[in-house]
Amino acid sequence: MIYHPNAQIAPQKCIPLSIAEAMDADEHAHNLTDWQQEYDQIGSGSFYGKISELPLGNLQVFHEHTNQALHQKCNVWPDSIWLGLPVDSTSESRINGLALNHNDIMCRPGNCEFELMTPDNFGIFGMVVSYHALQTMADIQDTHIHWSHLTHHDRLCVPDKTLTALRFLLNRLLSQQTNEHQSRLQYDIVMMALLEILKKESPNDQVTPSYHRRKLVVDQVREYLAQLPDKAVTITELCEHTNVSRRTLQYSFESIIGISPVHYLRMSRLNSVRRALSLASSDQQSVANIASYWGFWHLSQFAKDYRELFGEKPSDTLLRSPLL
Repeated sequence: MIYHPNAQIAPQKCIPLSIAEAMDADEHAHNLTDWQQEYDQIGSGSFYGKISELPLGNLQVFHEHTNQALHQKCNVWPDSIWLGLPVDSTSESRINGLALNHNDIMCRPGNCEFELMTPDNFGIFGMVVSYHALQTMADIQDTHIHWSHLTHHDRLCVPDKTLTALRFLLNRLLSQQTNEHQSRLQYDIVMMALLEILKKESPNDQVTPSYHRRKLVVDQVREYLAQLPDKAVTITELCEHTNVSRRTLQYSFESIIGISPVHYLRMSRLNSVRRALSLASSDQQSVANIASYWGFWHLSQFAKDYRELFGEKPSDTLLRSPLL
């Protein structure tokens, strides 16, 4: 485990850079150590993801690359803070429905679920550090941390020059192996970089007037769909449930998630089928049974949509099940 409440500030032995690759979005989501995550693939085609991770005791540093657009549900290990920085400042990503400006860095406390929408060919640098370790280093360096900024705001605004330097540093750290002596040095370098960010950050709390209302509509739809996994829900039904017009429903999904409600309905259920197929045994369950459970009754259309999204037939996914 990465998080150790009684761990010393710096690691005591070499923990080499680890690299994990995956050809499935949800499998990729589980390759990041000690995170609780679920990824839905939104972009069409075969998936490829790669994580380069440097665990340094109570500090975790990583670079994640994904080739397809994703809807991510994420939860970081407890008593920690996560900072996420897109590799490319022009990438159009969202955290909890909020778009990032070019000089924003994402921030979320541990044990607090959040959502990301990421585009095709997206890269992100991530840093997770325990509260205790960060405060200890801040005390040593006589630096004040605005904890309310870190726990109550999804986006922090940081000067461009600082973010450019941070990207350069993290790219260097995550592109080479390390030894025990370097591991200690790397820890100190990253912690000092974190303190530099926290000295210069300011909360980005700008939201559109309609954000909270539209976010509520999207959340209501998700809760409703979770209760009816085997029902083919219509857009009209969703409008009635949320008490909004079709146009408002459309605008809500496009502004918060970046896709239409029709696209979201189809993508979320196709991803649920894929997860079920990945865990099933072909000796006991069939593609048809699993598809129908998630509301797909026209199997030929389902198979076509599935192959278009994931780049393979649903039967291929079932045959790769680890239970075989």
